[in-house]
Order: sequence, then C-alpha cells, then structure tokens
Amino acid sequence: MPSRSRRLLATVVGTLLLCCVSSPSWGQTPSSAEPTRIALRAARLFDGKSDRTLPDAVVLIEGSTIQAVGTGLSIPSGARVIDLGDVTLLPGLIDAHSHLLLDVDPENGGDGLLTPVAQSGTAERALLGAKLGREMLEAGVTTVRDVGNSGVNGDVALRNAIQRGWVQGPRISACTRALAPQGGQFPTLQLPAQSLIEQEYVTISGVEEARRAVRQALMDGADCIKVIVDNGHNLLSLEELKIIVEEAHRRKRPVAAHTTTDDSIRIAVQAGVDSIEHGYSLPDDVLAPMVRNRIFLVPTDGPMDVCDSFDTQTGNAERRRQMKERCKKNMAKAQERLRRAVAAGVRIAAGSDMYIVMPGLTRGQASVKWFIAYTEAGLKPVDILRAATVNAAELLRMQDQVGSLAPNKLADLLAVEGDPLKDIRALRQVRFVMKDGQVVLDARAQGRGPPQAVAADSPWSCPR
Repeated sequence: MPSRSRRLLATVVGTLLLCCVSSPSWGQTPSSAEPTRIALRAARLFDGKSDRTLPDAVVLIEGSTIQAVGTGLSIPSGARVIDLGDVTLLPGLIDAHSHLLLDVDPENGGDGLLTPVAQSGTAERALLGAKLGREMLEAGVTTVRDVGNSGVNGDVALRNAIQRGWVQGPRISACTRALAPQGGQFPTLQLPAQSLIEQEYVTISGVEEARRAVRQALMDGADCIKVIVDNGHNLLSLEELKIIVEEAHRRKRPVAAHTTTDDSIRIAVQAGVDSIEHGYSLPDDVLAPMVRNRIFLVPTDGPMDVCDSFDTQTGNAERRRQMKERCKKNMAKAQERLRRAVAAGVRIAAGSDMYIVMPGLTRGQASVKWFIAYTEAGLKPVDILRAATVNAAELLRMQDQVGSLAPNKLADLLAVEGDPLKDIRALRQVRFVMKDGQVVLDARAQGRGPPQAVAADSPWSCPR
C-alpha cells in the first residue's frame, strides 16, 4: 500500500477510535455541560403512593433527577417539553424476583436449571442477561432484584456494565450466588457432576459456613442476600438462618428467603428475613409476625391460564389432563394464600420469577403479565401498582431513589395508554419509558404502532 494511502487510512481509523472510545456512556454529558432540563406532560399521573391519579400532570426533570411533580406546573424556559398526551405516567416498575441470566425454553428441550448451567458459562449468560434486561426496560421495568441463578457473579457483572453505560438495562440489585443447603436446587447428581452446584450456589452446613458465605457474597459485590431455605433434600436450621440475617443486616443488606413449605417459612420468619419468596402455603401462624416485623411477601404466582399449556404438550392425554388439574389446584391454593396475606396486612412486593421463554412475549412483557395476574387473587389495581413500585423499592432499600415520583428521586418513569388504576391491563400498553432522565423508548413518532426503542440523546456525533 502506498505511504499516502497508509497515512490516510491511519487518520480515518484514528478518528473513529477517538470518537467512539472517548464518547461518554448513553445519557452522559461532558462535565462542562449543564444538566439537561426536561418537562414531561401527560393527562394523568400516578405517583406510587396516592390512591388516585393527578390530572394535567407535569414532571420537571434536571439531569437524572426529578425536580418537581404537580398539576399544570410552570415550565422553565429552555426546558425540552415532551407532551405525551392522553396517557398515565407512573414510576418505573420494579421486579423484586427476577432471573435475568436464565432463559429456559421447554420447547427446545430445556430441562429446568441443569441444562443452561451445564451448557453455558457465566460470560455467555451475562450477554443473555443484557438482551433480557433491555426487554425488561422496554416494558417499563426500570429496576430489578436479580435473586441468583446467574452463574458465578454474572449478575454483578451485568449490574456494573449497565451502571457504566456499556449496555442499556434496568437498575439491578444483585444477590450473587444464593446460599443453600447441600445440593442447591439441582436434582440428585452423580458425583462427577456435583461440581456444577458451586456454579450456582454456595452450599453451607453449620453456622460458621453460613457466616463465611455471607461475607464472601458481600466481598463479591452483593446488594442483597438470597438464601434457599428448603430444597426438597435438606432444610437449613434456624441457627444458620439467624447468622445469615445477622451478618447481612450488619452490612445493611436485605435477606430474601426462598421458601416453599410450612416449616421453611416458619424458620425464615423466626430468623427475621426481609422477604418470603414464593411462600406457596404461608400458614396462618406466620401472618401476624410478618406484619409485626414488616416482612414482605413476594408472590411469584402466574395467571391461571398458564395451566392451559399442558393442552399443547405431546404425550399421554390422560397424564396431561391430570397435570393441568394439579396446576389449577395449586394456583387456586396460591391465590387463596395471597388473599389471606393481604387481609392480614402483610405487605406485598411484586416479583415474577420469570426464567422461561413465553411464546409471543418478551421477558419484560411476560414479567408484567405476572404482576397483572395478582388480580385473580382479588388485589386491587392500586395495590398491584404499589407492590410493583413503592413497596418493592422499600424492600430493596432503594426507596430514597426509586419507587415513587417525587422531588429528588431518580427520573425513572413509564407512560401507558389508559388508566391502570381502573384497569391494570393498561400496563401492557407502554408508550414511553425513561430511566435516569434518559428516554429509552418513545412510541409517539410511531403513531399508534408498536413502541420503538431509541438511543438516549448524545452530545457527541459519532459514525454509526
């Protein structure tokens, strides 16, 4: 290649590298620039705390923070006005029980947790998490608590990548590997395969191992501690759980307790965990202690129509019928326990436990569908909205940042068609999403068509 051509090529490549490498992350502005001022206008607004919507709503945002919320507020000169029209503005939704690094497809031979762990490394699953995280964000879920099943600290890596602006996704409260009894949540494994357990869990036996496991999780970057209290094979002891809670609370980290039986729920409540995850049975004697100690229930029940999936499966027709009936019976039992919990005053935080492929739905759409399903247990729309906003934010100990629309909170919002306080199914009609004051989805330019994701505004002009 002639020397002049080499110099020209070097100049072009150098310019591209300088532009793209030195560009700030999405939504960031050069340090010398003034924070962007934005005024959002909408027909209605639900702030996360009230039981009614605010009409003729205006939200004033500067940089990543909400400055004011009210009816017909005066808009400062120079602010960028985004008039969203006949929609309802809401705080960004929160999924308090997510699995962003897990996506099991039963139609493609997915065999629960074992297949992805055996076939995919943490790095590959973190990249999957970036895809699923973006899908959550576009559905209006701007914050999630990832409760494990993320390989060796893959959730921490994804959380950090999002914070640094390398990828777009929800704000993540990461639990790292879950603490568990021997065996984790795997079926019985042959001895050569048992090393897979430590890819997903830190197994403990005894109080000192429990203490050490919490300290290791904190060193690994955990925002929360997830503990599997029962796994079908073993049950942690009350003493072990108390040490886990003591160590976590000493460092101001909440403890999420996976519980599916009466015994494990009772032990977890007695140990003082912050949330009961699943809690399918929830015996009556734990309701008052949960209320008194402000322990949340994170119900992960789906809609009753998930039981219809057995109709589409192949195999023995009678067996499919029996499985469908068993599914409906279990769902009805779960709905009944949720009604008892709400009637007793137990606080609810929304969690989807979504980790499987739902045909025709993105991960975010599937998760929101699970929230909407709380109506089948009799929850009112306002209670569901609070469970997915202000309540979940308190559980994650992020109430000073997210969960409601108020001054000094982060500008995490979504806009939906209709009024979700009247019909919670309006959450399916997402028209606008903002996180940290940056627009990540805006359907206005598409008319009534499907929402389109957009890149956040950048002050830099870099070839794409």
